Amino acid sequence: MRFERKKEEEPVLGITPLIDIVFLLLIFLMLTSHFHVASGIPIRLPKVTQEAVEEKMKKMILAIDREGQVYFQGERTGLSELSTTLRKLVDRGEPVQLVLQADRDVKHGRVVEIMDLAKRGGVSSIIIAARWVPQKGY
Repeated sequence: MRFERKKEEEPVLGITPLIDIVFLLLIFLMLTSHFHVASGIPIRLPKVTQEAVEEKMKKMILAIDREGQVYFQGERTGLSELSTTLRKLVDRGEPVQLVLQADRDVKHGRVVEIMDLAKRGGVSSIIIAARWVPQKGY
């Protein structure tokens, strides 16, 4: 008696689940990736060994109005008074960050004069305030 042999089917791996997994991975990578917009200028940046640490500095606001008048922390002050005030703050040992808010019609020389006075007074950092206006991309 002769028995018929059944042909063994080879295991088949369905491609549909593989495609689903690939699409899920693609979506995951697209959602978690950060895209860096480069300027298009080929430059080589120097390497550093220390990561930048944001210091918690005391921020002082220095405003210059259209006429060139100086206001420190909201109070009008003269240049000699400003110099002594900044020197006292720095002598206390507190690192001071100066936020410079100058009217756009103030002469450049006046702004530079006050920046120089602040640096001579021991201010470690000067931030120049500006208003950001978003522009349409092309």
